[in-house]
Amino acid sequence: MSEMVPTEDTRRIALVDLLDRVLGGGVVITGEITLSLADVDMVRISLRTLIASVSALVPDPAEQDSADG
Repeated sequence: MSEMVPTEDTRRIALVDLLDRVLGGGVVITGEITLSLADVDMVRISLRTLIASVSALVPDPAEQDSADG
């Protein structure tokens, strides 16, 4: 049985910091679920999800106006 040995560079990240990083940069989650009966695939579900904040995907119009002049 393997034993986990903590390394010195292991850092603890607060949940709010983790959410800030995920929403700031975005994250894509993919997966597939297959339901089979007697080795016959009955249902296949493919999942693709993008999670990001709106400000990360769409630039702020106020900032664009100030940059234009």
